[in-house]
Amino acid sequence: MMYAWFVIAGAFAGVCAGLFGVGGGLIIVPALVWILSAYGMPSDVVAHVAVGTALATIILTSISSMSAHHQRGGVRWEIFRHMAKGLVLGSLVGAWIATMIDGKSLQAIIGGGAVLMAIKMLFFPNQENPNRPTPKPYALGAAGVGIGMLSAIFGIGGGSLTVPYLSHNGVPMKQAVGTSAACGLPIAIAGAAGFMWFGRVSVDNLAVEGTIGFVHIGAFVAVSVVSFIMAKVGAKLAHVLPAQTLKRAFGCLLLVVGCQLVYSGVVG
Repeated sequence: MMYAWFVIAGAFAGVCAGLFGVGGGLIIVPALVWILSAYGMPSDVVAHVAVGTALATIILTSISSMSAHHQRGGVRWEIFRHMAKGLVLGSLVGAWIATMIDGKSLQAIIGGGAVLMAIKMLFFPNQENPNRPTPKPYALGAAGVGIGMLSAIFGIGGGSLTVPYLSHNGVPMKQAVGTSAACGLPIAIAGAAGFMWFGRVSVDNLAVEGTIGFVHIGAFVAVSVVSFIMAKVGAKLAHVLPAQTLKRAFGCLLLVVGCQLVYSGVVG
């Protein structure tokens, strides 16, 4: 039955990703926390495994999204090249930092991040600033470190951070979204690798079955495949449903989810 819940989580995350243009990690991390907790995973590591697994699932979806945007000329590869090294470094550092935080605290931090994302989605839409010049290579690299680190801690592909940064710094919105999709790949690969590496000793000591470090292999496969398929469904629905109203509803849902994670991390 646990794998049926993985499939449901992957389907919901995929539809939301296609419908709202948000990374599936915003949905996958809380879902995995609840599913894995319900099936007896130790509370000391459940948040870490949820984040590590979510990052692993983003690999496949980011490849698909990056390819689609590239075909439409939406990826600024020169920006990606300057940011990529910083993203990898930041993601590895973020994974290391996350493994140093105890499980309940990490859960509360993730919930706080979800609340902030919800507030941004509800009240602060992304805005273009075409008059600003594109940042210098060193500035893009430094931004990559910060974005990668935060993304690895929260288990997201970085789109919620990369798109506002690029659009605020003179990159047209469509190119900001496409470039952000490409930036999600090094974040996901480095972040997942970091959680696998840094989590090996902790998970082995707690005898958690079905994991490599802090990545749950069964959840990774089930969520990746289903979310990849359902993202296309969400993208089609985006053209026929009232997107703005649904986006507000998703922001409210994310706000509730974030508050619950904060409460369970602090009080539970």
